[in-house]
Formats: sequence, structure tokens, C-alpha cells
Amino acid sequence: MLGGRPQRREDLLYQLRSRTPHELWLVIVDASASTRRHQALSDAKGLLAQLFDDAYRQRARMALLTASGQSPKWQVQGLKAAKGLGHWLDGLGAGGGTPLLAALTEAGHWLVTRRKRYPAEQQRLLVVTDGRLKDVTGLPQLDCPGVLVDIERGPIRLGRAKELATGLRVDYWHIDNL
Repeated sequence: MLGGRPQRREDLLYQLRSRTPHELWLVIVDASASTRRHQALSDAKGLLAQLFDDAYRQRARMALLTASGQSPKWQVQGLKAAKGLGHWLDGLGAGGGTPLLAALTEAGHWLVTRRKRYPAEQQRLLVVTDGRLKDVTGLPQLDCPGVLVDIERGPIRLGRAKELATGLRVDYWHIDNL
């Protein structure tokens, strides 16, 4: 070999690309005004920082959707996890209404399109919310294994996040138990 360039056919080494499918982590963050109570969103930021670091180390792809204000907003859609997500997390604030149902519906449509494009991709879902919704009926089926992390705190807890997890068919964890 001359300068790393093959001179003969025998000099070529064929390496198969990894056959393991990529992982996609879809994260939906409820950043409505109710998540400011009792440092719920602050604690969720710590959890998300660890998640982003894990995704970066595992070379997973991320999709990040925030639900606050009037409508959900995509932050990242299927890109490799990057250190830059920490800057977004630092600026994350809570306010406005809870368009969580709209975010879940939009995520469901996005996942269907994504599955058509990348059928071998392994998808996982994380929903971070306090569950303070008026109605938890009419939930979309995201057809994706996942976890709902309940960040509801305070002396009076409505417990709707557990109902939401059951309706979405995902596991339920409270942030205090993580």
C-alpha cells in the first residue's frame, strides 16, 4: 500500500457495516405553566440532561417535542444526539397551556412516517409530564415501547399521569422514585 491507497485487489479489505438498527428516542416534554410548581420542571431537567448524555454515548438518534403555550414545537427530529441539546435544556422554561394531547397526536403521525422511511429502526418513547390535563380520552396509540415520567409534586396530586400512561400503554414512573 502506498500512502494508505491500495495497489492491488488483495489490498482491499471489505468491512460490512453494522447490521444493528439505529435507535430513536422520542422525548415529549410537558413545559406548561403547571410544571413550575414545586420545582417539577427543574428536576425533570436533571433527568433530561442525563438522558441526553446517555443518548449521545449510545449514538442514538433523538426526536424532541415540547408541549407548552398554544401548540407543540419540535426541537430536534431524528438527528444524532449532540452535546448542543444541553444548551436547549438550559433555556427551557415553563409557561402557557398544556398542548400535550396535540403533541402526542403529532408525535404519532411523525412516528408512522418515520417507520415507513426507517423500518428497522428501534423506537422508544419518553413522556415527561405532570399529567395536569382536563381530559385524557382520545389518546393516540403510538405503538412504541415507552415510559411516562410523572413530575407532579405538591401536597395535592391529581394522579392523572398514571391514567395517561395506562391510556398510552407505556410504563409509569414517578420522578421521586428514579
